[in-house]
Amino acid sequence: MEDEAFDQIIYVINQLISWLASGAMIFGGVVPYIPQYRDIKRTQNAEGFSTYVCLVLLVANILRILFWFGRHFETPLLWQSIVMIATMLLMLSLCTDVRVANEINTKRRAFTDFDLNYFWLWSRFVDYLQCVLAFTAVAAYITYLFLDSALFVETLGFLAVFTEAMLGTPQLYRNYQNKSTEGMSIKMVCMWTSGDTFKTGYFIVNQAPVQFWICGLLQVFVDFAILFQVYYYSRYPQKPASHTVHAGSAKAL
Repeated sequence: MEDEAFDQIIYVINQLISWLASGAMIFGGVVPYIPQYRDIKRTQNAEGFSTYVCLVLLVANILRILFWFGRHFETPLLWQSIVMIATMLLMLSLCTDVRVANEINTKRRAFTDFDLNYFWLWSRFVDYLQCVLAFTAVAAYITYLFLDSALFVETLGFLAVFTEAMLGTPQLYRNYQNKSTEGMSIKMVCMWTSGDTFKTGYFIVNQAPVQFWICGLLQVFVDFAILFQVYYYSRYPQKPASHTVHAGSAKAL
């Protein structure tokens, strides 16, 4: 009788841990963007955040959802992609509004101009939305045509997680260009690192497809490279700290 009660307690604890881990997987990925979102809203300056991070995550998570139709993986990972897509659209909306408000140039650029020089530099959030919907439609149609091909499905899965593994590279490159990490939320990067480490461990423990945990390790490596930039550029400044008051800053004070 005691053994049965003990087994029941262990079962409940295991279920609770499983639910907590699943919840962390679904919502943990968006937590790093909360301090960055608040910083942009407070300062009305989006210069330190690369919107190409949003592009990378949108592409990666759309491909991951399509991969699910060819090879089912854990449901929390599917919900994580849906939640992340919604979060990135919110980040894009804010960054677009802030950038347009601070722009001196009044010329508006649109997705339907099909000008590659201004790709992902459009003036309205609706243009980004049109681009995302167009990509989703094309990718979904191609996936529908080749869904029976195991090679295509596995390649799609690899592209999804490899694209996500490259998440930090736009920020890494932007920091290198600026020779500074000013304007970037260090909290966001620390949360990236801890979240990606947890996520990679989750992949390994739950025996997710091999593409997931290999690219997870790559993602952790990129996170540490950005943290090294934070250390390096703070210890060896490459340019004088900016004292410019950005438009709208006074309102935040």
